[in-house]
Amino acid sequence: MRERPGPARVTMERPRHLAQANVARQRAPLSSPMMGEFALALDPMYRVAEASPGFVWRLASGERHGVAVVEDGVALTVNLSVWESYAALHAFVYRSPHGRYLIQRDRWFEPVAQPSTVLWWVEAGERPTVEAALRRLRYLRAHGPSPEAFTLLRRFGPDGRPEGRRGRRG
Repeated sequence: MRERPGPARVTMERPRHLAQANVARQRAPLSSPMMGEFALALDPMYRVAEASPGFVWRLASGERHGVAVVEDGVALTVNLSVWESYAALHAFVYRSPHGRYLIQRDRWFEPVAQPSTVLWWVEAGERPTVEAALRRLRYLRAHGPSPEAFTLLRRFGPDGRPEGRRGRRG
């Protein structure tokens, strides 16, 4: 029996927002010297995200950087946020000061199974859980991109139609 995160509910009656989750495996605890530059950047990057046009919500935790989980015997950090659109998420991830840290991620994080980022649409006001995000990521890894769970490079719009680099609309 294949695991499904649930049907893609495509309705245009209520606005939809883009949920994103990514998983990473830190090379060391945040308190270690190896993670020092990264740890110092966390609060400023959270402020940049929260002030970014199109930012809706992020899961905050007592660990400062994501939520720690164990998935398939591997300790991972899960970051989860919601944005008004892909354009808003893209602007923050790649065009804000966050992009500088993204380029250096190998200094602080070990490789994990790919894809390590999953996107999906939620109804405005919905706040996805870590469990739901991990289900979507497992679904994406098992079945590939679809309206239920997709990647940064192979995206679907809130209406379920392909968009982005492959399958670009209009």
